[in-house]
Amino acid sequence: MTPPNFVILYVDQPQRSGAFYGALLGREPVESSATFVLFVLDNGFKLGLWSRHTVEPAASAAGGGAEIVFALDTPDAVDAAHADWAGRGLKILQAPTNLDFGRTFVALDPDSHRLRVYWLSDGEQANGGQK
Repeated sequence: MTPPNFVILYVDQPQRSGAFYGALLGREPVESSATFVLFVLDNGFKLGLWSRHTVEPAASAAGGGAEIVFALDTPDAVDAAHADWAGRGLKILQAPTNLDFGRTFVALDPDSHRLRVYWLSDGEQANGGQK
């Protein structure tokens, strides 16, 4: 089986969420309609935003049950991303903090999907993220 390369979030308003992610990711979607917006990132990863009102079969899940994760190279980059995102008006659920794996913070998108930014401490990186 091939590894996953595509995540779909169920959103209230795909165009609003598409504008949010377009600004956050610094790119335009490759597909955009009233019910679905698709981004393809440089590494091939795809992010789909599907209207929770039209997804089939119907979904009952709401935002906050999972996270989209962004890895950065330094703890200072985590702090800079936090300042940028807070300045853009993103709701910050967790301010930058040091946890057992490294430095991290969590923000929310317009549908309350969690966005985690992190840097793995040197000990974690040396072990490929394994303890």
